[in-house]
Amino acid sequence: MEYVFTLKYRLAAEDCDADAIVERLGAMGCDDATVGVGQAGRLALLFTREGASAIEAVASALKDVKRTVPSARLVEAGPDFVGLTDVAEVAGVSRQNMRKLMLNHAIDFPPPVHEGSASVWHLADVLEWLTERGDYDIKTGVMDMAKLAKQINLTKEARQIEPRVSRQLGDLVA
Repeated sequence: MEYVFTLKYRLAAEDCDADAIVERLGAMGCDDATVGVGQAGRLALLFTREGASAIEAVASALKDVKRTVPSARLVEAGPDFVGLTDVAEVAGVSRQNMRKLMLNHAIDFPPPVHEGSASVWHLADVLEWLTERGDYDIKTGVMDMAKLAKQINLTKEARQIEPRVSRQLGDLVA
């Protein structure tokens, strides 16, 4: 199956030659990625990669990037953090329709990761909610990739929590 996903990296100061990185990525098997190097010290890769599963496709891409640019540090995997417009596009509805769903189902609509003038959700949470409603045709590959990207991002963030703080706050933030 073909999976589409994004990996965003932070580059080390000594490894910021964008042209050299693009050449190395192509030579090392990442020729199935569109490379973005618009921001200094950052690297974004939009992959369209074959795999027996989402995790197989992403794991092979992560290994290829690590082997090619060892100093690169993963910042974010996607699709994960989204606004209502992004969710609407994936679900095949208008942004207005998505907003109406959120407002009309405020009690059980997934809570945002960040709430404010521009709220952000985990795509997987909203897609699961839509799927449970039964009215939306969400492609399996998209759902699998959204769930995996969420898990990668949560795992990456969880590694930064001090064990002592995690024990003290564990039950309080549930």
